[in-house]
Amino acid sequence: MKLDYLQALKRIDEARGAWVLHGQEPLLEQNLIDAFRSSWQKQEIERQRYDITSVSDWKTVFNALNSLSLFSNQLAIEVHGNIKPDASGLKELKNYLQHNEQNLLLVVMPKQDSSSLKTSFFQVIDANGVNVALTANYPKDRQQILAVEAQKLGIQLANDAWQWLEQHHEHNLLAAKNSLMRVRDTFADAEVIQIDHLYACLQDQSRYSTFDLSDALLAGNLAQSIKIFQYLIASGEPSSLILWSISKEMRLLMQLFEQPHNALQLGIWKTKVSAYQQALRRLNPQAFLNWPTLLLRIDATNKGSGSENPEHLILQAISSMCGKELFQPFSA
Repeated sequence: MKLDYLQALKRIDEARGAWVLHGQEPLLEQNLIDAFRSSWQKQEIERQRYDITSVSDWKTVFNALNSLSLFSNQLAIEVHGNIKPDASGLKELKNYLQHNEQNLLLVVMPKQDSSSLKTSFFQVIDANGVNVALTANYPKDRQQILAVEAQKLGIQLANDAWQWLEQHHEHNLLAAKNSLMRVRDTFADAEVIQIDHLYACLQDQSRYSTFDLSDALLAGNLAQSIKIFQYLIASGEPSSLILWSISKEMRLLMQLFEQPHNALQLGIWKTKVSAYQQALRRLNPQAFLNWPTLLLRIDATNKGSGSENPEHLILQAISSMCGKELFQPFSA
């Protein structure tokens, strides 16, 4: 079964079997994960988390799923990673889906390309589980999602204010939500938020954005990248948004290194293809060997399960993307 984000939100309390969330919208991912965790706590369902760094890790996941919980009648296994089960793991998955009606396997993955969505793993999920694409490709979808966020914050926006907000953030939902929080705090007495409110609150803080940081990173300009990073932190940009922006660029560069002729299929804008290609020519391929571990640490910090200083991680990622090493790389 395939669900979109808003449909998935309504079915969380009844979720059983296997659910897969995939995409590159951090707001949607975090909202769904938070909703799942809240539901599990309310229903007294035991939660266990696993990170998949190799195919063999799936054996541990299925062993856990098929075990009796010591603390509750139901078990929720939360899995993060981008490695799918092999043939043996798929057999375990099918067996679990056929015989276990109580537990939940929740798999959180980054954005998947069209070929990945046709693999045996996703065929099993589509037929017997729930496949949730974390996307918001159309203006109507984005406004609907942000309207829910505005409702949570207790604010209303005029129709033209929605359009201004979306254009200001270039479809970045997480940044738009943070702006809604900022404008609520700045204009707490306003009954309806107008364009003037948004402009007054946000325009003076838009000298640099995470898009400017991405451009500087692709160009390998370390001084400019650090300057923009410091500005973003000083202007109140959440470190989670900065980390997400950097990790997205790192993943795209690694994917383009493996698939040099598939830039557009990977989601790279036509006007940016040459910038990514120049970055690949500039970077030493050896650097990519350290990036998966660094990305896992960034992901853990973004999801609240890591203990590292986000700003230190950002600086390490910035320096590595610019071909420098501010810190000695180490394994987490």
